[in-house]
Amino acid sequence: MKVLVTGATGFVGSNVAAALAARGDHVRVLRRITSQLKALEGVPVDYAVGDILDPDSLLAAMQGRELVFHVAAMSQYWRSSKETVYRVNVEGTRNVVQAALAVGVQRAVHTSSVAALGYPPHGTAADESQVFPTELSWWPYGHSKHLAELEVQMAVERGLSAVIVNPTIVIGPRDVNFISGSLIRASVKGQLLVVPPGGSNIVHVDDVVDGHLAAAERGRVGERYILGGENLSHWDAAVTIASVTGGPRPRLVLPHWTLPPLARIIDTFNALSPWPPLVAGEQILLGGETFYVDNSKAVRELGLPQTPLRQAAEDAYKWYRERGLL
Repeated sequence: MKVLVTGATGFVGSNVAAALAARGDHVRVLRRITSQLKALEGVPVDYAVGDILDPDSLLAAMQGRELVFHVAAMSQYWRSSKETVYRVNVEGTRNVVQAALAVGVQRAVHTSSVAALGYPPHGTAADESQVFPTELSWWPYGHSKHLAELEVQMAVERGLSAVIVNPTIVIGPRDVNFISGSLIRASVKGQLLVVPPGGSNIVHVDDVVDGHLAAAERGRVGERYILGGENLSHWDAAVTIASVTGGPRPRLVLPHWTLPPLARIIDTFNALSPWPPLVAGEQILLGGETFYVDNSKAVRELGLPQTPLRQAAEDAYKWYRERGLL
């Protein structure tokens, strides 16, 4: 099959492209002229120079493609301006689905995020029916991914055969920009001694890739599928990662009441600092929530595998060590 992958120079996209190439598909990758290609080393793909913010380059890249995986997004939202996050995630998605409609691709898979659902009420797990709460609109990444999904749904109404997948926190090889892999690096450096009181769902990148391919093959048009693994407190996740890396175990869970003042201090420091932020205040606040999910729909309809966090951490750690990145 002839496939186009956007965002293939990043973490999830490179793994999707590698899996497609391994099964014999003809893979074309949309890349910017400035894109680093480390994540795609050894992967047999063709390159189309362009940008999801350039509609003409999208139309050219999609010519002759039967299947499109739109994985490109601004996921390092704390390292970018709010305006850039919305432009890339919302406008970029609008351009992709409009190009897919214009060219007439047979199928499109949009990589959203569990962030597009927001977090569920305390003590519960979010499923695909959850709607992003308006009171969380101050979070640019989650809000922008929610708006991007609306662009996909509007394209579906116009006839696009598209499916949405919502990965949780993804761990595994090829995370060259240390998005979620920053947890592995922080553990090695002894920086996971203090953790926030909330929790999240963590999934192996191989499972996320399987979910993407299955969504393309048998996902229902217009449906969203949560690609998740284990629901874990931040404490339990840090303990597991430390057992893999050999780094020190966490020693303290921050009390909830400390998060707002800590977030204000971090935001003030970031505003005055000449360096890109390592963390944003909103991440501190969100760290107190439990982003747990019910991924039974993807397990049932897509056959989503359920690889434990320990295996994901081991695979990521090994990949980084073999390349001298830790």
